[in-house]
Amino acid sequence: MIHPSRRSTVLMLVLLSLLVRSHALAGTLAEKVREHTFANGLKLLVVERHTSPTFAAYISIGVGAVDEDSSTRGVAHLLEHMLFKGTETIGTRDYRREKPLLDEIARVGGRIDELKNDPKADVAELERLRRRLAELQQRHRPLVVKDEFSRIYGENGAVGYNAFTSKDTTTYTVQLPANRLELWARLEADRMRNPVLREFYTEREVIKEERRRSYDSRPSGMLYETLLANAFTVHPYRNPIIGWPSDIDNLTLEETETFLHRYYAPVNTVIALVGDVEFDQAVAVVGRTFGTIPPGTPVPPVVAVEPPQRGEKRVEIRFDAEPRLAIAFHKPTLPAKDDYIFDLIDLILGQGRVSRLYREVVEKRQLASGISTYGAPGARYDNLFVISATPRKPHTVEEVEQAIMAELERLRSAPVSDSEIERALNRLRADHLRSMRSNAGLARSLTYYQLVAGDWRYLDRYDQVISTLTSEDVRRVAEEYFRPENRTVVILRREGEVR
Repeated sequence: MIHPSRRSTVLMLVLLSLLVRSHALAGTLAEKVREHTFANGLKLLVVERHTSPTFAAYISIGVGAVDEDSSTRGVAHLLEHMLFKGTETIGTRDYRREKPLLDEIARVGGRIDELKNDPKADVAELERLRRRLAELQQRHRPLVVKDEFSRIYGENGAVGYNAFTSKDTTTYTVQLPANRLELWARLEADRMRNPVLREFYTEREVIKEERRRSYDSRPSGMLYETLLANAFTVHPYRNPIIGWPSDIDNLTLEETETFLHRYYAPVNTVIALVGDVEFDQAVAVVGRTFGTIPPGTPVPPVVAVEPPQRGEKRVEIRFDAEPRLAIAFHKPTLPAKDDYIFDLIDLILGQGRVSRLYREVVEKRQLASGISTYGAPGARYDNLFVISATPRKPHTVEEVEQAIMAELERLRSAPVSDSEIERALNRLRADHLRSMRSNAGLARSLTYYQLVAGDWRYLDRYDQVISTLTSEDVRRVAEEYFRPENRTVVILRREGEVR
């Protein structure tokens, strides 16, 4: 067993090592990142790292759930699924035979979508159309090649082939041997230029089931969804990425294709290649494959502005699960200075076993079995600072909430010690470095901050900004934002529980 004083020394040495490398990276990142913008608006970021014969490729599109409206909620998540289905040459055994079937499936499925919510619809006609759709899907199935993108990548040594949709962006990732750059570019440019939304109606049902598993049947999903829906009144951050149940059921193929062809295009796209690649070669390869794709339509900014909250919002939901609690405070997003200060507050309050909330609420008083802090739900627009906790029996959510509020009040009223500030700043720098040490981590960071902050150089400036933060900054921000009228509280109680 390591003695506590020795453990502290070991931690400081690890942090010092990370900080040395962090300062070295920060000093050279601006020099290492090379960029090129093509005529169609596509931005390419390249970092050459020739330490191993591999590279990471991240394609991020600046469109996410926040960009949907009432007729398209859930479409970005649905498209993440659909773009794995292939193109006119990938995912099909014979596209010339497949295309007429796809057209007929679209016609019949579209007609079902028109009639299913019409109370005057002919029930017999609707049933006939559903049988016809099932028949067409059965005929279509033998023409589909499942997971062909994944198979091709796997046969060529790829790892980390994946995609994810957030409130702000949609990203496709993969890591490949260095000599597969051309293959990657051809596959991904084909996906952008010639996507085919095959198996649309089947996949829509898959997502409805995903929603039931992840939100409707999980207490954590229900708590989080309820928190966002109540903390935000008008801003689309209030809507779940997957969509509400009625949204998914009513997403049409026509609306989905329109959204895809409008926004999933070069003008909204950033590509980062990090690893054993040459910049000039990358520009040439990406230019040949992506450079002639039409630019598409720039994603318009969200015009809805969340009004200041004028009073505490408090919601209680019932679910067959252990009680839990979530508290959210509105806050500004990057690159506002207060957002950097919230990064510091996040570490002081809720990250790790030395954080204030863990020490006081979990360890010392044993009121909660777990507690966490985080920013949510996105970063392109002003967002939330969230504290979540699960009470430890026999303690109640009320006891946990009171303890959390006491710690927030302490942050508001008493200065944080210099040693606590320095420890948190060191951890911020170390975490910042850790996120960029791998090729994939740096590629992800570059595309994310280019789209969300408007400039990847946010990464380069981060250490410089946080180095200026003080105990008074923390106290001021806590005083300004941790106010009752800026607070939303959601409590999940077990069904039948008596307060």
